[in-house]
Amino acid sequence: MIPTLATPDSSVPFVADGYRYISSTCDRIGSDAFRTRLMGRPVVCIRGAEAARLFYEGGRFDRAGAMPPSVLHLLQDVGSVQTLEDDSHRHRKGGFLALLTAGGDERMADLFAVELEAAIARWRGGDPVVLHDELGPILARTAFRWAGIPDIPEKEFHARTGELAAMVERAGTFGPLNWAARLGRHRTERWATRLIVAVRDGRVVPPAGSPLEALARWTGDDGLPLPEDVAAIELLNLLRPTVAVVRLVEFAALALSERPVHRDTVAEDPAAAARFAHEVRRRTPFFPIIAGRVRRPFSWREADFAEGDWVMLDLYGTNHDARLWPDPDRFDPDRFLTADPRHIVAQGGGDYLEDHRCPGESATNAIIAAGVRVLARASWQAEPGQDLRVTWSEMPAKIRSGLRLRFA
Repeated sequence: MIPTLATPDSSVPFVADGYRYISSTCDRIGSDAFRTRLMGRPVVCIRGAEAARLFYEGGRFDRAGAMPPSVLHLLQDVGSVQTLEDDSHRHRKGGFLALLTAGGDERMADLFAVELEAAIARWRGGDPVVLHDELGPILARTAFRWAGIPDIPEKEFHARTGELAAMVERAGTFGPLNWAARLGRHRTERWATRLIVAVRDGRVVPPAGSPLEALARWTGDDGLPLPEDVAAIELLNLLRPTVAVVRLVEFAALALSERPVHRDTVAEDPAAAARFAHEVRRRTPFFPIIAGRVRRPFSWREADFAEGDWVMLDLYGTNHDARLWPDPDRFDPDRFLTADPRHIVAQGGGDYLEDHRCPGESATNAIIAAGVRVLARASWQAEPGQDLRVTWSEMPAKIRSGLRLRFA
C-alpha cells in the first residue's frame, strides 16, 4: 500500500526543500510513494525507475489540469503538443521529431559552438563574465538562426530573449514576478503569430527546409492548417527550450571547472563530450517534478488510482536513485560507457513518439556537448570568492553567483 503522511498539507516543506523534498520524504518513510496534500489538493508523489515507467508509458496520465495555470501558461500553454494525447499527440510530435532529429540536433549544436566561440573571442582579456547572463542571448541567437527566423532589430531581439528566458526563470514563482513573465509571453506569442501569418501570406520567405517554413505549413490530425496562435505556440516550443539550456550549459561549465581532469578528453573526443553532457543532464537540478492526472482507473502497488487523481513524479530523485545510478552523487561521465542515457528522466521518459519524452532531448545533449568542447579548448578560470552553492528551493535551481569566469 501507499502510505499517507500525517501532516495535513505539505506545501511549506515542499517549497522549502524543493528538489529534495520527495526523495527525502521517501527515504524517511521507507517507501517510493506517498500520499499527501499540496495547496490543499490530494496528490500521490512517486519516484524511481518503476514509477517513471508507470508515469510515462501506457498512456495512464494526461497533463490537463495537472499543473497550476501559472506554470502551464509560461512553459506550454493551451493547445501545445505537451497538452495533447493519443493520435493528436503522435501527429504533432512527429513534426517535432522531424525537425529535431536526423541532423537537426547536430546543426543546432554546430550553430551554438560558432556563437559561443565568437563570444569567447570578445571576452578574452576583459572583465569576468557572468556565464548565466551571457548564455541566454547566445542560445536565443542559435535558436533563431537554426529555425530560419529572419534577422530582427537588436533591441527587439533582446526583448524576445528576455521574454523567452522569463518563461523558464519565473515558471516556479507566484504573484507579480509570474504575472510579468506571463505578460511577456503574450507579447512573444503575438510576435510569433505575426511571423507565422507573414510566412503563410508570402511576406516572409524563410530558408527552404527550415523549421519556420515547415512549422508554418503544419496541419492538425484533421488535415487542416494549425490555427495561427497554435502554430505560434509551437514555434515558441522550439525557441524557449533552447534558451532553457542555459542552466545545463552553466552546470556543465561548473563541472568542467571543478574537474579539470576531463578537459583534454572532452576537447579531443566527441563521444567523451557526449557522455559528459549526459552526466550533466542526469545530475543537474533542472525541473524537479512532473505532474499528471489519471486518465482511466488502474492499480499499482496494491493501491487503486481513480480517474482524475493527481500524481507527481520526482524527476530529480529518480535521476539520483542509487538503484539505477550507483554512487549517484559522484560525477562520472564514464558511467555512460555502459549505462543507457534513455534512463535519464529530466526530459521525460518512454518512447519519443508514443509517450511524453521531449523530442529535443538529443539536441539538448548535443548543445551541452558542443559547449563543453568549446570551453575545454579555451583558456579561462572561475573567479575566486564567488558563491557556487545551488539554490535548491528555487525552481528551476541555479548557481547563486551565476558562475563568473575570466577568459584569457
